[in-house]
Amino acid sequence: MGKRDELIAQYADDLKNKCGMTPDMDLLTKVTIGCGPSIYNRDASTVAGGQPAELETVKNNFLMKKLGLSDSPALMDAINSVIDTYGRSERNKFRAVIYYMLVKHFNKESAYR
Repeated sequence: MGKRDELIAQYADDLKNKCGMTPDMDLLTKVTIGCGPSIYNRDASTVAGGQPAELETVKNNFLMKKLGLSDSPALMDAINSVIDTYGRSERNKFRAVIYYMLVKHFNKESAYR
């Protein structure tokens, strides 16, 4: 099993056990690949849920650029909702898991087809 496969398995485990979701493994794999090399970097692979600048980056670079959503308060509401689902006290909120939940939240699976 390669490093990426190990990470995808870890992300799937987080979705099941920490978020109460059954992951679509095909979509999770595509979202993880879409994160690029950042998944291998300890700092870049996680999202700091308590840092407003980090949440703005998720909104601007992922929701608006990647998923093509228009800027609105609903974007930040969705990010905060996803972080609440993951658990604010959870130290390692993996970027791929956050992105996966946001894709599902906005029904934007088409961005990865």
